[in-house]
Amino acid sequence: MRTIVWFIYFWLYLLFKLPLLRRGLKALEAGDWATADALADRWVPDWAGKLLRLAGVTVTVTGKENIPEGRPCVFVGNHRSYYDIPLVLTQLDKPHALVSKKEVGKIPLVRGWMRLLHCVFLDREDPRKAMEALNEAIANVKKGYSVIIFPEGTRNKGEEGSLLEFKGGAFRIATKTGAPLVPLAIHNSRDIMENNGGWMKPAHVTIQILPPIETGAMSREQLKELPQQTAALIGAALNEKKEA
Repeated sequence: MRTIVWFIYFWLYLLFKLPLLRRGLKALEAGDWATADALADRWVPDWAGKLLRLAGVTVTVTGKENIPEGRPCVFVGNHRSYYDIPLVLTQLDKPHALVSKKEVGKIPLVRGWMRLLHCVFLDREDPRKAMEALNEAIANVKKGYSVIIFPEGTRNKGEEGSLLEFKGGAFRIATKTGAPLVPLAIHNSRDIMENNGGWMKPAHVTIQILPPIETGAMSREQLKELPQQTAALIGAALNEKKEA
């Protein structure tokens, strides 16, 4: 019953807020980014937060003091669940743009709100289009917008604490803009749904926001090692929590 109610609410909320979405998209097209940003900042975490509460999710966040103030940054997290999306939209300093797969950009209503957040959609099957999406994200960071990316590229279905190989796109966004890289370690998000055969059950999730990595003055060798370095930091945080 919880899962059925969740999906009904998911769509009813978006339909109810359709006039606000239209207002935001009209503002975006007119170049009024302030209005579009204000609507996204107000209503995206409201929607995502209510979805978390309906699913019975509680969250502990540590390390918010590690988010750089007054500077755009690139958040990089491990990816275990569909729920990682509402988690990062509600548990950081504010909702930020996501680098998402192109399929998400085809979902009605969701697509519009993601546009207000300045999300970009990555076509992993077309290298040219993938590069265009990354360049769009780079341009947005230069304009002052932070971005969230899951560099594993897909949800990791392995055991808790494991990681897939980190792809280089997230790190290109940071290094091309000089933005700090902020690692996120997300614990137990699969317990909400994926570990229950697709049915939602109450679960507790922990998110660790790790100290930022400054990318502006890195050598070529340091830049090359950045994906592995970041994966190692997140992996260590995940396994430390697992063993606690």
